[in-house]
Order: sequence, then C-alpha cells, then structure tokens
Amino acid sequence: MGSASDWDVMSQCCSTLEEFGIPYEKKVLSAHRNPGPLAEYVAAAPGKGCRVIIAGAGGAAHLPGVIAALTTIPVIGIPVKSKALNGLDSLLSIVQMPSGIPVATMAIDGARNAALYAISILALQDEDLASKLKQFRQQQSDKVLRTVL
Repeated sequence: MGSASDWDVMSQCCSTLEEFGIPYEKKVLSAHRNPGPLAEYVAAAPGKGCRVIIAGAGGAAHLPGVIAALTTIPVIGIPVKSKALNGLDSLLSIVQMPSGIPVATMAIDGARNAALYAISILALQDEDLASKLKQFRQQQSDKVLRTVL
C-alpha cells in the first residue's frame, strides 16, 4: 500500500487472502517517497515466489502503475478513496495506464475483489484453490437464493 492510511481498505484484501489460505506480504512503500526501496522490493518479488501483486493507493495513486512498469508479474490496482475527490482521482490514475503497461483496476476501495481476482489468477495453476473458489462462489449464490424480503 502507498501509505499506512490505506490499511483500513487493504485489510479487506488480506482477510480475503487468509480466508483462502493464500500466503502474502504486506508492505507500505510509496512510489513517490520510496522509489528506490520500491524498485528493490519489486525486483526481488519473483525470487520470493510472488505470482501476483496487489497495490492500493489513494490520491495520485501511482503505486500500481510504477510496480507494473517494473515487473511482468500481474498487478492489480486498488484505488483508495481520497478526501479531496472521493477516490475518483485514484481510480483515473490507476485505470489510465499507457498501452503496454497494464494494471487490472478494481473499484474504489475494492480490496476484496482485488484479492478474489488474484485468487482466480492463482487458481489457474492450482486445482485445490480452484475448488475453493468455486465453492466460495456457490456459497454466495446460495446465500442470495436464501434471501427473504
């Protein structure tokens, strides 16, 4: 995440990954305040077995795009709601990446969906995880069908 203030949103991502038994790291690294350490972290990620990077940031929200520029690992961006423009600035910053440097962009504060999207990527190579994801989706469907108004 770009700053510790993003934790309220990003914690939803972490809890979803935990729910599926996915190991992860959480870090605070700013694209603007820590470009050197950020580049080092991204360069080391493949060697640690990292297969997807989820990056949340508010305001200028350059973190996901900078990460995507530094790696070929899939990057998922979470625009974090900002005070000034309610997250629209973050959303536009992440979604408007130049051609050739893609970032999968979630909704504003869409940390849970970011985790689920990462899980779906990982599930392509992991049958047990694919089964867990299918079961999760079925449980969601069943819950809707049980809804009584």
